[in-house]
Amino acid sequence: MKYVLWVVVLILFVGCKVVSTKKYGPAIFVQKEGRANKDWKLVWQDGFDNAEIDTTKWTRIPPNNADWGNYMTNDSRCYSLANGKLSLIGINNPDTISDPRPYLTGGIYTKGKFAFQYGKIEIRAKLESAKGAWPAIWMLSEQNKYGTYPRNGEIDIMEHLNYDAIIYQTTHSYYTLELKQKKNPPYYTTVECDTEQFNIYGLEWYPDKLVYTLNGKESFTYPKISGVDPSQWPFDQPFYVLIDQQLGGSWVGEVNPNDLPVQMIIDWVKVYQ
Repeated sequence: MKYVLWVVVLILFVGCKVVSTKKYGPAIFVQKEGRANKDWKLVWQDGFDNAEIDTTKWTRIPPNNADWGNYMTNDSRCYSLANGKLSLIGINNPDTISDPRPYLTGGIYTKGKFAFQYGKIEIRAKLESAKGAWPAIWMLSEQNKYGTYPRNGEIDIMEHLNYDAIIYQTTHSYYTLELKQKKNPPYYTTVECDTEQFNIYGLEWYPDKLVYTLNGKESFTYPKISGVDPSQWPFDQPFYVLIDQQLGGSWVGEVNPNDLPVQMIIDWVKVYQ
């Protein structure tokens, strides 16, 4: 048995792609060195073509104490699959007796099921607007290589607030949040975007830079730089994917219940290396 396991580990290491069963942990794809100079190859995707969310790939995000997670739920009213698209919905809570929270929101993540290190990710999605709506597509570390948040960084591929005609694309880390190093290098950008149409929100992730994209065009680059605190670049480890229709929080502001329901519609998610 030990010999068989060793052979499996050796094969996976040589291919620079780690694939684990659910029993042993998530499927983790690590891009082979030198791969960045070759054509992208699709390694993972979901087109949401089934009648239910694929639970081998996604988990409904549970509520948490973070500003963005106050209203997360697995309530089926916050999820809809139809015509090959997944809707993540923010609603007024219809039953505040059993659950006192005023709002409920839908979100999914690949934590514990899929993560990758370097490559390209694209998500085709359409957003709706509402006062207090905060849809987001983002990434967090799978293994916490450097300790607790924000030591391992955060990659925000897309965030949208209220009725804005822009999206935010942001890189967070201990370096930006705790050491307040937000200009060396600049850590975010805003991009004009017609969010009511389907757009492709993307990221190209290299060992030395994060390249954010919108509809296939580069919008912002966050580089790894030398001569600064090493916490500037925690992006050398696998990250998992989060997609959620958030509501409320200190950044987006108060929710207008009259604007609800509001939804983010996901057409597909694709990851390349």
